[in-house]
Amino acid sequence: MNALARLAESEAVKRLTDRDPLLFSNDVDQRQKILQRLGWTDLATKARGRVALVTNLARALRDEGATDIVLLGMGGSSLTAVVLSEVLGSAPGSPALHVLDSTSPHMTTTLLESLDQAGTYFLVSSKSGSTIEPLSLYAIFRAWMEECFERPKAGQHFIAITDPGTPLEKMRQKEVMRVALSSPPTVGGRFSALSVFGLTPAALIGVDLDTLLDHAEAMQRACQAPSGENPGARLAAWIADAYDAGADKLTLVTSPRFRSFGLWVEQLVAESTGKNGIGVIPVVEYSSSTPTAYGTDRAVVVLRETSDTALADFALSVGEMHPLIEYSLDDPIEIGAEFVRWEYAIALLGHLLGINPFDEPNVSEAKAITTAVLEGRETVPPALADLDGIWPTYAGGLSGATAPAELSDALAPLVAAVRPGDYIALLAYLPYEDRFFDPLRQAATRLSTSLGCAVCVEMGPRYLHSTGQLHKGGPDTGIFLMLTARELANVAIPGGDFSLAQLYRAQAEGDLVTLARYGRRTMRLDMPGDDPITLETIARAIAHAAG
Repeated sequence: MNALARLAESEAVKRLTDRDPLLFSNDVDQRQKILQRLGWTDLATKARGRVALVTNLARALRDEGATDIVLLGMGGSSLTAVVLSEVLGSAPGSPALHVLDSTSPHMTTTLLESLDQAGTYFLVSSKSGSTIEPLSLYAIFRAWMEECFERPKAGQHFIAITDPGTPLEKMRQKEVMRVALSSPPTVGGRFSALSVFGLTPAALIGVDLDTLLDHAEAMQRACQAPSGENPGARLAAWIADAYDAGADKLTLVTSPRFRSFGLWVEQLVAESTGKNGIGVIPVVEYSSSTPTAYGTDRAVVVLRETSDTALADFALSVGEMHPLIEYSLDDPIEIGAEFVRWEYAIALLGHLLGINPFDEPNVSEAKAITTAVLEGRETVPPALADLDGIWPTYAGGLSGATAPAELSDALAPLVAAVRPGDYIALLAYLPYEDRFFDPLRQAATRLSTSLGCAVCVEMGPRYLHSTGQLHKGGPDTGIFLMLTARELANVAIPGGDFSLAQLYRAQAEGDLVTLARYGRRTMRLDMPGDDPITLETIARAIAHAAG
């Protein structure tokens, strides 16, 4: 029986819209937790009630002369804003949006140096209200703002977005922030695109929320229809059928305008399905010359602008060899519908795979170990050599590798470990800038072609709130190459026990330790600093690693 028939037989769509937790688990404890995460199924309709609130806020900030909005958040609290900003952009007369979802000292200082206090406003976004990254960044930017304004006036430049009753909501009162916007507690972070986490930054940059929600609500109605005519159910079934046939690498190829949407899908898929040794592996392709010689483990999704005929031709060629599903958008604002389509699809996919798509059991482990690294209670695997300032470390399933004499030899154990059906993930703790990541993406494409396996490029620490769950909780088919830097700008965190550079490095090392504990095949290359020249040297070594 194919997956679509299974959805129909189990009445999965109706049970999902009725918020039946038994669709995902029979465990009593799990059922209650799942019930508290099903509030997104009618969010497109309920979002209408928040439009006036966020558009009035946007109008007030424009009247005060807002030129820049900085969003401090991670994962589900930030990725929708990234998508809407890059797909739709700021309307004329509206401020620019900067999403800082990294603890990179370089990115933080660069942003500080580019902004003017008078016209800058901040969204401090955290569902739990206790996420270490946005709270640390808030402390830095709050001190910066108070260099210019008295405390009460400085506080009016900060807006909290969180669940009711969280530490951040309580902090808002103590710190005299402008307002706290509450998100429904029954909506998990990665399913919160149409909550205030996504609507607020969209309103502040002048996105037409009524039209965005028109498309979202139309898709919501369609996704509540019977399985055979339901776009969310059909996508879920297509992914499940491909997965059952061995095509577990869900490869996302988009028009340039929609590339950031791939990052949003990546989190939704990886964090929802990567657990209990199961997992669909999302692979976001960036190259305009993406190879069509994929392995048999590839299923390809194409999301393109209707006018992108080159990608349409690519889809035709790929579809002859691999499972393919293609979507085209006449107008970029139709992206509102895609959020809904994918949320329904991945929830239903969880049912088909027999997992709970609403938890992330392994994410907290890396967080706890990060804290242990910061406090000196955790031992990090040591480097084995000094290759002109680049220090290699092998951990987990690669821990038996010997010290290399040259950088050209350092990657040999990683390449030798690749098995059929594996994927490689490059985990780069570098500034989110093209001058760093373009060389890595080019190297990844070459490595993928040479080895015949999927190669993903992940931005740290962003991926910790995205594919990090999959890396630990999913199948043992990942091979991980972590890139870090030792000498970083030392940005103090006011009131903190550590600097931003220490936090940034500890997040990488905490993940390294966690991957090793799960026996994942893991390698680290530690650079002297986060300079593009050293990175290009490493990128060349990666590109040539397969011969």
